[in-house]
Amino acid sequence: MTRSLSPQPLETLLQRLCDLAANPDGDLLSPLIELVDALRPADSDDTAAATQALHALCYLLQTRPELRDGLRLALLRLFAEKKQVSLYVDAGVFPNTGFFSETARRLSRTLLPDVVAPEYLKDVLGLLFPEPDDEVWVDGIADAEWLALFTLLDLGRSSVRGAPMAPALAQLLEGLLVISYRISAIGLEPELLRVEPSIENFESPFLAQNAEMLRFLKQFEQWWREPEFAAEDDRQLLVLFDQCRGIGDRIRNRAAREGTSLSLTFHLQRLRQHLERAEALLAVLRQLRQERCLQDALPALVTLFKQLVRAECRKNDLGTYWRQNMELLARRVTENAGRTGEHYITESRSEYFALLRSALLGGFVIAFMALIKLELAKLHLPPLTEALAFCLNYGLGFVLIHILHGTVATKQPAMTANAIAASIDEATGPGGNATPRNLDNLAGLVARTCRSQIAAIIGNVGLAIPMAMLIAFVLGSMGGTPFIGPEKAHHLLADVHPWHSGAILYAGVAGVCLFLAGLIAGYYDNLAAYNRIPQRLLQLEWPQRLFGEARMRRVAAYVENNLGALAGNFFFGFLLGGMTAIGVLFGLPVDIRHIAFSSAYLGYAAVALDFAAPWQELALAGLGVALVGTANLGVSFALALYVALKARQVSFAQGRRLIASLFARFRQAPREFLMPPRPQDTEESRDQPAG
Repeated sequence: MTRSLSPQPLETLLQRLCDLAANPDGDLLSPLIELVDALRPADSDDTAAATQALHALCYLLQTRPELRDGLRLALLRLFAEKKQVSLYVDAGVFPNTGFFSETARRLSRTLLPDVVAPEYLKDVLGLLFPEPDDEVWVDGIADAEWLALFTLLDLGRSSVRGAPMAPALAQLLEGLLVISYRISAIGLEPELLRVEPSIENFESPFLAQNAEMLRFLKQFEQWWREPEFAAEDDRQLLVLFDQCRGIGDRIRNRAAREGTSLSLTFHLQRLRQHLERAEALLAVLRQLRQERCLQDALPALVTLFKQLVRAECRKNDLGTYWRQNMELLARRVTENAGRTGEHYITESRSEYFALLRSALLGGFVIAFMALIKLELAKLHLPPLTEALAFCLNYGLGFVLIHILHGTVATKQPAMTANAIAASIDEATGPGGNATPRNLDNLAGLVARTCRSQIAAIIGNVGLAIPMAMLIAFVLGSMGGTPFIGPEKAHHLLADVHPWHSGAILYAGVAGVCLFLAGLIAGYYDNLAAYNRIPQRLLQLEWPQRLFGEARMRRVAAYVENNLGALAGNFFFGFLLGGMTAIGVLFGLPVDIRHIAFSSAYLGYAAVALDFAAPWQELALAGLGVALVGTANLGVSFALALYVALKARQVSFAQGRRLIASLFARFRQAPREFLMPPRPQDTEESRDQPAG
């Protein structure tokens, strides 16, 4: 519904503004705020209503010259009386306080806004456009409509160098100078020099642009005073800006490969913002030089106006701020996880059975981890002590599995999802479209992932259950009494009941923990690369004297390749143990269910009941274990795939076609989703011509 704008209130408002503009002591701010309120549509997405309101304003200004002159005088007074430099150099530009300081500042300003300083034009703009969605309708109105309004106001009726516009121009030049100094400072940041040492080896464009900016502004001021002076244009400045941007792009690409940090990303974002703002201000000066009249610069001013309104509306937007700064780190983290995930996707039969053996080893260790968990529960330790003991059992156990080159099935989805996201990124072009051949390749990757995941589950569950039975039988024989009593056994079976317990929900919680563990692993891999931890280890003298240089090199190489996996496994254990503790401490229905542990508990319970439990109870417990595994895998895979696609900014618009391709592939070769093809089948498929 389009909101109609009554011309009478608007006319009255403009008349009041005219009266105040004629009075040197008149307060112009309140009527200007009301004027913007009159233009603002009820729905920020209603561009038609906003455009209609602007048309109504333009019509009044055309038919009532005295109102137009009054609004023009009010705006000229506003620019003459307010300090503008902060608007040009701070609006939409990150400060140099750092990522977390700016996060805290934005959060605090959301809860308790800053004190408004009406002498600054930046604060005035915030008062005129206070709503976070004001940028939507301002940007939705076409540039031509805003240009028509500014042209109608005829702000450049007199030469720009004449009062009262001269102060505005001087402050714009001062803003350019401040931005140039800041660009130089960013180019000297140690983090940028560390990633791109060539900045120091050659003449830095960050310093050169500042010298060029000083020369350009000096010549511009002289040209303004002396129109016959032949001042140079800004082309050299733009070339230097491009060189600065190129260095920033090189640093970004290298950081994506070799490791990054929030601080580095923050500096790169600040560099981009300052370069864009400097170019926007230079565009205004470039158009001013045509006829020395503000009317010539109106197109650039409209663009700048929209940018500044957008920046002011987003000044407390934490979501956009975090996305801008986390993008590079998120991509680096997910790519690290993706490289790990490639090892979990088997191609050949030898890789498949190697993964199966690795999963069997994981199931073997998990049976003992479940044993320790049950023993710890028997001790009835204080809640926090018990939680810490559970966390250490899980964490150290998972680390041991990794050190022994075992596999935990549920760790795969969070890793393989990133590898699939990378393949989607490579297979899709602009718009998220992929060729049929690329879709077929993606379907093949999904098929290989499925059979690899099934192999890992079979290995974990297939050995965890019989190993748990064997342990329970041996302990029962040695002690003369069952390892766990019948009551505890029935309780373990009830914990995985498909619908009488919260097993599926708790399995989803474990899936979230699995997803977070994957991110933690990627983060620590990035940390090892960015902080050069292996190289720093090799610089330590006392370990080399104690263990020898050769051993330390092997240790450094192991840390480089495994720090993320070790950290991810350890923290995964603490996440699993901590969730139960959170549920107990806060009285929340929060717990975890993990397929490997649930299957081991099933084995312990079966022996405790002397295999005499009703078959219905065992069948429901088995179904519950299967559903727990499905929830573990599904939740962690979905979250990891979503984050990986977001980190890569990939839009995949052909999900249905991929699903159809998967179903067709499953109908043609269902065995491919369960077992790798035989060598002769692989050779035959290679000999077939590409379709």
